[in-house]
Amino acid sequence: MNTIPIEFSIGGVYMPPLLMASVLGVVSALMLSRLLNSYRLSKYFFYPPLVFVALSIIFTMIYGVSIVPF
Repeated sequence: MNTIPIEFSIGGVYMPPLLMASVLGVVSALMLSRLLNSYRLSKYFFYPPLVFVALSIIFTMIYGVSIVPF
């Protein structure tokens, strides 16, 4: 039987599980991009803001697969 993603409640307001995955994905991408900047590895990227967007999408998909079961 397929499991339906369960919404979670914050102060009585129901939030979708993908919102939690996207927030975690953006925070993880922000931490990784700051780590890359501190080690000066971001100079090897052509356009670092685009790398941040790509990392946000990748981390959101990883968290989305792990939080929202299929």
